[in-house]
Amino acid sequence: MSIRVLVVDDSGFFRRRVSEIINADGRMEVVGSASNGREAVEMNASLKPDVITMDYEMPVMDGITAVRTIMAQQPVPILMFSSLTFEGARVTLDALDAGALDFLSKNFDAVAKGTAEVKKALTDKIAAVARKQSRVLSEASPAPTVSARPARSKPVGKTDVVVIGTSTGGPAALQTLFKSIPAGFQTPIVIVQHMPGSFTKAFAERLNGMSPLIVKEAEDGDVLKNGHVYVAPGGMQLMVDKRNGGSIHIHESDQRINYKPSVDIAFASAAKHFPRSTLAIVLTGMGSDGKEGARLLKSSGSTIWAQDEESCVIFGMPLAVIKEGLNDEVLALQDIGPRLSKELG
Repeated sequence: MSIRVLVVDDSGFFRRRVSEIINADGRMEVVGSASNGREAVEMNASLKPDVITMDYEMPVMDGITAVRTIMAQQPVPILMFSSLTFEGARVTLDALDAGALDFLSKNFDAVAKGTAEVKKALTDKIAAVARKQSRVLSEASPAPTVSARPARSKPVGKTDVVVIGTSTGGPAALQTLFKSIPAGFQTPIVIVQHMPGSFTKAFAERLNGMSPLIVKEAEDGDVLKNGHVYVAPGGMQLMVDKRNGGSIHIHESDQRINYKPSVDIAFASAAKHFPRSTLAIVLTGMGSDGKEGARLLKSSGSTIWAQDEESCVIFGMPLAVIKEGLNDEVLALQDIGPRLSKELG
């Protein structure tokens, strides 16, 4: 059965090109298009699509208002199109707070050319969030899932650094997590969230505004301090090491590496420099970034937690770790912050 998509944008050209890309994928079809938020709300009610792609700057009703209205009236997975600017980042984060599940960069040239990379990014994300919707609808009779816990749990011992890796669904998950970590938390935290370079500073500022901890976009040479949280800058790679008692190093990414920043790279550096004293946490996200880094951490004697399927937007990254038997525990999102406070606070 095809994934039914509603395309919302005030540009007729953009709606047409996005629709062509979606309809060319055998897994999905466009069932309608809207030119403003009010039309989107009405068409969502009448067409009942599986996924909506949404612009944020539109006449009559803007995208964020439309997201809030749709999530209040008839929730459906929504992908936002965002400009890659600092202000675009703020607006996109507002949309994620309103209930959108993920975002894509709005690049007219790339969409016009219809490159294979653009097509894959769009259709893969639609397919991923549609699976989230299917799972929600089938909760009355859920299919068997991966075991919720490993055979044995590993206590968290001495911990020099907490490293969190996440992708799709991460911004909302991290906000939930950090609201539940109180002031006085005594371990440095590093976040690796798949995001464009223009987004991570705005995201760090947002986390800083809602958390009693000090949150900042990581810079090269930052010293790891208790009660501080460091967000890996988008488009770069972050590594930790033991210089200056524990520090962060930021460097340009090899073009062959898919994720910038990469959870695998951050995890691998922690495994090398903080063996037996890293707590790694794998949260919601597409793909398997973090799996190989988790393997190195496991071999070094560190502890790994994975978010459970029920509380994930996309279970891909935690599932990859769980399937390999690399996790020490599987935790619901709402339990991770209190557990961190209990173990390390």
